[in-house]
Amino acid sequence: MKQIKSYIKTVFILCSLFFVLKGNAQQLEVLIDEALTNNPEIQKFELQYKRASEKVNEVNTIPNTEFSVGYFVSEPETRTGAQRFKVSAKQMLPWFGTITSRENYVSSLADAKYEDIVIAKRKLMASVSQSYYNLYANKAKQEVLTENIKLLETYETLAITSVEVDKASAVDVLRLQMRQNEMQQLKDVLSQQFLAEQTNLNKLLNRENDIAVTVVESLMMPSEDFEINSENLALHPELLKYDKLYQSIEQSELLNQKESSPMIGFGLDYINVSERPDMNFSDNGKDIVMPMVSVSIPIFNKKYKSQTKQNELEQQEITAQKQERLNTLETLLSKAINERISARISYATQTKNLKQAKDAEDILIKSYETGTIDFNDVLDIQELQLKFQMNQIESVKTYYVQSTIINYLIQ
Repeated sequence: MKQIKSYIKTVFILCSLFFVLKGNAQQLEVLIDEALTNNPEIQKFELQYKRASEKVNEVNTIPNTEFSVGYFVSEPETRTGAQRFKVSAKQMLPWFGTITSRENYVSSLADAKYEDIVIAKRKLMASVSQSYYNLYANKAKQEVLTENIKLLETYETLAITSVEVDKASAVDVLRLQMRQNEMQQLKDVLSQQFLAEQTNLNKLLNRENDIAVTVVESLMMPSEDFEINSENLALHPELLKYDKLYQSIEQSELLNQKESSPMIGFGLDYINVSERPDMNFSDNGKDIVMPMVSVSIPIFNKKYKSQTKQNELEQQEITAQKQERLNTLETLLSKAINERISARISYATQTKNLKQAKDAEDILIKSYETGTIDFNDVLDIQELQLKFQMNQIESVKTYYVQSTIINYLIQ
């Protein structure tokens, strides 16, 4: 199980982070590894799997041996003497192969339960990665706001200087200050959202809420997308689980056929006989030992026929459920691919807009040097620049989050 766990984690990390700096990838890998080790949901599924596996030992048994003792209150007389008490032992044995069929059935249920562990680990790795990228985006937005606040402070200084020489009004200064206040408010809100997301990530790792999480300094949009093999979706553990459940029903039917067969019993009766007084013959007082063989035949087998019909219907239900889940996963994959493409398009657009906003800012600075600056234009350009920067960060985050979803589905 540990080897499979390590393989899944390695594939997931390599596929989702191949375009991130090595040191940054290791940071996320450490968080994922800690989550896989400490997350209580994973531990819950592992315990359920162990419990299901232990049931193999439970079914590897035969029926209880029956012992009985009887005492003759009124001792029946026989030719060899009076019968005093009777001791019996009896053991029923299931039909050949029944116990093996039980073991196979329980093992198949345990195999299906194991897929729950694989699914939970995949979901956990995806959740940790998404939370990590949310923290990155939040931090990056705070840094952008800090830079814009500093930029507005510079413009405020220019405005104050312009007011002193009657090239601007005090209203311009106040508007710049109000804009700074709005940005500081947004930054404070983001700071609280960061703490909430940090708590979410810490809980996924099953550790204290306030443990600081460090994220990468920057994430770049990859130059190209990693290859997507949609055929791998058919091997997704959420679908493999239905295959395992289908197989468990097959084993259930084999067990049902075995249990509809007769049971064979072997036993032994011992009857104690007392000697007849005043008589002398060879078998006087000889005890009775009687071996027995019995057969239990399910003549009224409507129960087993009904179980067969139920198994057939359950297999049909599982087949329908698998197809329904496959349709859902295909929809999720298509959506993730399209949203990732949209994120790349948005990033390219925001990059172009940022360059143009920067050019406009340079023009305003040159206008100030000639003594004709319009601070309304300054605020408009600054607001656009902030919008483009925020959208750019969101595009990068969306790209990585959607890549995480794609990896969950096809890796």
